Amino acid sequence: MVTADDKRKAHFIFAAVAVLYWFAIYVYVPILPNYVAYLGGTLKMAGLIVGSYGLMQMLIRIPLGIWSDRIGKRKVFISIGVFLALGSSLLMGVFPSVSTVLIGRSISGVAAATWVNFTVLFSSYFAGEEAQKAAGLAVFYSLVGQLLAASLGGYIAQAFGWSAPFFVGALVGLGGFLLSFAIKETKWADREPLKVSELMAVGQERDLLIVSGLAILTQFMTFATAYGFTPLHAEAIGASQGELGLLTFVSNLPVALAALFTSGELVVKLGEKNAVVWGFILGGLAAAVVPFTTSLPMLYVTQALGGLGRGVIFPILMALSIKTVPEEKRATAMGFFQAIYALGMFGGPMLVGIIGDISGLTGGFLLTGLLGIIGGGLTLRHLPGGSRESAFPGLSKR
Repeated sequence: MVTADDKRKAHFIFAAVAVLYWFAIYVYVPILPNYVAYLGGTLKMAGLIVGSYGLMQMLIRIPLGIWSDRIGKRKVFISIGVFLALGSSLLMGVFPSVSTVLIGRSISGVAAATWVNFTVLFSSYFAGEEAQKAAGLAVFYSLVGQLLAASLGGYIAQAFGWSAPFFVGALVGLGGFLLSFAIKETKWADREPLKVSELMAVGQERDLLIVSGLAILTQFMTFATAYGFTPLHAEAIGASQGELGLLTFVSNLPVALAALFTSGELVVKLGEKNAVVWGFILGGLAAAVVPFTTSLPMLYVTQALGGLGRGVIFPILMALSIKTVPEEKRATAMGFFQAIYALGMFGGPMLVGIIGDISGLTGGFLLTGLLGIIGGGLTLRHLPGGSRESAFPGLSKR
């Protein structure tokens, strides 16, 4: 019999591994585009390096989800993912060059692809009707790791040099890897492995495609701004390496708080569709005003508001991606969802980087803002599973 103490212990271990895993992947992110510039890379190369993280997830997450569902295991992939997180950090720290950073960040994208298995395993700790709570908490734990990384990464680089955050990431990743062996995984009853054709059919579900498409725009906003080129604008208006870390912290703290609130009653009261619409509008406007900020306090405010918007959107979409999917197919559904939204993680920084090399970053930030507003409109028309009427009923019926 599984006791309440057993459940709490399993929950705690999962949370700890998730925090360490994301810390290892993100501790150097606050200084990454600036580091690429320091090594001699162009804006286009910086965009490619930031985007390579999303590209690898886009390529790997679907087959990874199918493989996990076929064998009925999640934990082994989690351990592999944490190991790759520490390995990629170590590679970039030991061999500092533009090409090595590209390879290392790509490997970290492979590591992040295993988040499919994290989220599906964690959802198994909850009853089916608690999908929103599970999704919100999983996103919250991931963001705690990213927040800790953001708050320390820039200051570590400032105090000990550009390579220091990579070594810290590797050390923290080692701790997460060792602890991952203690994660509790539900034993599945013996069953025939699902056919690949059955699992592939999951990706044809209309609702899954809709929420995944909306998630592309969310990740575009995130990786074109907070994890992409906002730090370069911050440096241009006088930010130090430590202040770049603070910028990422300020961007992510509202995301984490919003994700935590979406695991409770707030979204039920507001309505899923309403929350996502306003999240897109807020995130889009925050991105559009970045190039017009002339001081760090102004920039901090815009990034906090943008983070709040993105933090409301993402857990809702993640929960909807698997809400009605049977347990034995959830890793596949989550793999499709995360692979499709990775297009925004890759395309956002790549496109904004190209625009930046041609005409400056202002056009890229304005495009990002426009896509946020478009995301709000698409949500009104197409988002499934809204628990209340739209905030704009006249528009939603057109």
